[in-house]
Amino acid sequence: MAFLVGTDEAGYGPNLGPLVISASVWHVPDDLDNGNNATVPTCLYRRLEAVVTPAPRRAVGAGMPPVAIADSKLLYHGGQGLRLLERGLWAAWWAEQRILPDTLATPANGQEKVPGTFAAVWKRLAGESAAGRRAALCDACDEMPAPLDADRQDIHRLGPTFEAALAAAGVRLLGLQSLAIFPAELNEALRRYGSKGEALSRWTLGLLARVLAPLGDEPIRVVCDKHGGRSHYLPLLVEFFPDCFIQSHGEGRQRSVYRFGPPHRRVEICFQAKGESHLPTALASMASKYLRELAMRAFNTFWGPRVPGLRPTAGYPQDARRFRDDIAAAQQKLGIEDEVLWRVK
Repeated sequence: MAFLVGTDEAGYGPNLGPLVISASVWHVPDDLDNGNNATVPTCLYRRLEAVVTPAPRRAVGAGMPPVAIADSKLLYHGGQGLRLLERGLWAAWWAEQRILPDTLATPANGQEKVPGTFAAVWKRLAGESAAGRRAALCDACDEMPAPLDADRQDIHRLGPTFEAALAAAGVRLLGLQSLAIFPAELNEALRRYGSKGEALSRWTLGLLARVLAPLGDEPIRVVCDKHGGRSHYLPLLVEFFPDCFIQSHGEGRQRSVYRFGPPHRRVEICFQAKGESHLPTALASMASKYLRELAMRAFNTFWGPRVPGLRPTAGYPQDARRFRDDIAAAQQKLGIEDEVLWRVK
């Protein structure tokens, strides 16, 4: 057996709302890990093809279509509904075994396996880091029922089917965990590190170190979506894994690969362009995007009643400046500082 891990982020570019980084951890049979990450995405999708697809078009239709696990940009964009993201996440939560730190014990009651409100989603994924949404005015929808767009009956039928299919394939989803960084914390990190890319890499590796720590003595393969144009990660890896002799196995624009650890627990970490083609990284991408969308929905819900005629925002630079101008008078009246709302980069 081996462990497969994927990490990805959402919200790197906006000026409003959080940056969210997520990791998913899987336990898979040896034949899905031959030490060559280039083949793992295809093999894992093929092993689970009865219930999982990387193609969004296959995840819609009558009956019980497969779950789409893919780059979140393929599943949600331009005001599309959240249904495909929610179907994938709720199926994953049904099967998740939750061995990672800062997660709750798996409830005995199957109906409680999945979250039922915005607040429960935040708690399930982001744990303590979710508390920052209150200061950032992203908690206005906490009691709203979730999922929003996916059919609940479909999800409760799909969950046990997905769980059984993973078990039949010898595949276990051990955990799905996120880190949410809101504007005040992000601005402080920019002052400390000088660049958003440096901060992103540090947060990602911190999350990665936490999810790797409880894993047993079997090979571990990690695929992280590349952090912008960065190709050199060795100094940061040495900082976050200080007791390991880390070897570089190639650093380039498309892929940077590092290995460390004893033969029985050899760790390979790959920073790869378009890393979402790797199923664990795709699921991490979906978790990050979903939390980001929940945060912005709550943010707009807070401001909408306070500014008549206010158009909602997704938080990206040009529209974020428009939104900041539109709320300026109300913000001043409420005594809310820019630091808790506005990301300087």
